[in-house]
Amino acid sequence: MSNTQTATVDRYLETIYCIAAEGETVRPGRLAYWLSVSPPTVSQALQRLERDGWIEISEDRSVELTAQGSTAAASLIRRHRVLERWLTDMLGFDWAAADVEADRLSSAISDEVIDRIDASMGSPVTCPHGNAIPGRIAPYGDLIALADLPPGMPAKVCRISEVAEHEARSLLEKLADHAIEEGSELIMDSPQRNENEIAVTIAGEPLSLSMEAARLIWVEPMSHAA
Repeated sequence: MSNTQTATVDRYLETIYCIAAEGETVRPGRLAYWLSVSPPTVSQALQRLERDGWIEISEDRSVELTAQGSTAAASLIRRHRVLERWLTDMLGFDWAAADVEADRLSSAISDEVIDRIDASMGSPVTCPHGNAIPGRIAPYGDLIALADLPPGMPAKVCRISEVAEHEARSLLEKLADHAIEEGSELIMDSPQRNENEIAVTIAGEPLSLSMEAARLIWVEPMSHAA
């Protein structure tokens, strides 16, 4: 398999893994949108992935990783998330910039270096966005989308959806600009300004977010927090 083919396989495996991790059914149209490629390109790629044992395609065209595909995808995701954590915790990048830099570095660093970086940080459980590093259990309880948080209830930011990392990086940049990170405490303001926008107070500062963005931010109500 050529380097180009390997990079393409990696890209699809990571994408399938991330979409499935958000509780979505993975379908060709969703992959085409996520990867910014045409439906015929996705169909051809999926046929090759199925032929090579990476995925299974059901009669309804939904896609699932095989055991081989899941293992490979988890390894790729681990590399990215360990690098993100290193870039933020050790080098001081904000989480939006760390996501971009981790993409650039991931394929250029050996597994041995990744393992040593991981160990040097004490084997962190999550990436800076709160998503669990494969093989580790996230350190939070039941989460709800910020969009569903009742007015007046305090909560803390625990996780930013993988969708934001791939489809809404402007949201990551906005959160970084307001110094919002994993563990930041907030409260939903009341009343909402309109059905398409929410207002929250975080670190004593007001912040407006679209309802779409608020569905990508997962929080733990403080009354349920450990």
